[in-house]
Amino acid sequence: MTNLTLDAARTMIRVALETGADKGFNPLAVIVLDAGGNILAFERSDGASPGRFQIAQGKAYGAVMLGMPGSAQMARAEAQAYFIAAANGAFGGQLIPVPGGVLIKDAAGQTLGAIGVTGDTSDNDAIAALAGVEAAGFTGVV
Repeated sequence: MTNLTLDAARTMIRVALETGADKGFNPLAVIVLDAGGNILAFERSDGASPGRFQIAQGKAYGAVMLGMPGSAQMARAEAQAYFIAAANGAFGGQLIPVPGGVLIKDAAGQTLGAIGVTGDTSDNDAIAALAGVEAAGFTGVV
């Protein structure tokens, strides 16, 4: 298993922000967490609101702690709201179960962490996140 490095996290963040800018997305905020949910790096575009840190962190944290990307969490919340509500309670209210929380996997399929992107629509956030993950040489699970 490969570990995420600070350089890889910085690459993911840079490319996610560039992707958002190139596609005309609203200003984004991006965070990368390791497999234990610890912050490796965070950056916020000029113009992104300061509360975006908590949203990006919640998207990534939910992905890594539940082992499912934000899109799967959202589907689960729609089908079984009580499960996501209970999980969110167990994790101290830190989950944001919507797209934009993307699992980061190595070539062997091991989860290395997650990236969380926020600032535009959740689907656009996921597009930027995936671009960042792939630019760093990993596989993203959207």
